[in-house]
Amino acid sequence: MPYSTLFFDLDDTLYPSTSGLWEAIRERMSRYMWERLNLPKEEVPDLRKHYFDTYGTTLRGLQIHHRVDADEYLAYVHDLPLQSYIHPDPGLREMILGLSPRKWIFTNADDQHAQRVLAELDLVGCFNGIIDIRAIQFACKPEIVAYQRAMALAGVVDPTRCVLLDDSPRNLAPAREMGFFTILVGTPDPDPSASLSLSSIIELPSAMPELWNGRQK
Repeated sequence: MPYSTLFFDLDDTLYPSTSGLWEAIRERMSRYMWERLNLPKEEVPDLRKHYFDTYGTTLRGLQIHHRVDADEYLAYVHDLPLQSYIHPDPGLREMILGLSPRKWIFTNADDQHAQRVLAELDLVGCFNGIIDIRAIQFACKPEIVAYQRAMALAGVVDPTRCVLLDDSPRNLAPAREMGFFTILVGTPDPDPSASLSLSSIIELPSAMPELWNGRQK
């Protein structure tokens, strides 16, 4: 059965994890916690990790325990000069445009950040849409409900016709259990969460040529 829908993670998937952008975002998260919430600076790293491990995102933990304003938080943590970290790859744009299935960004970040990243990577117009943290009602990967809501928004009911590309094994594992074909981006090493592992997203054509120009098996 051919795949009908591709879900692409955003950060550290559409651009190399070596860019430093995600590390900069994490630093902004920590700064928000000690500057805006007045949490003890020395406790912030462990607390942020606890929220991430427990709730899927730091934001979710901060919403539950500190009632933070999501708009303020998201604007703060993503307030970075993207051009200092990421750059367009003409080959990536051509590759994505050539894909036959429908293509969606599926991210735990917000739409504004996703739009800025796509613009910086020259990938505007390459996707059918963006499924962000607000669109899935502040659920987040790896919660099963996040994948269910993403599928509903993408108009697909059969998970076996979906492909998820993500740099996080934790985010891939539930999708694979649901029936997605899962692709781990950023390492060639096999992982139980992944149907396929790629060092870079640009390797997708050689790994799955059937996704281009209708040549699906």
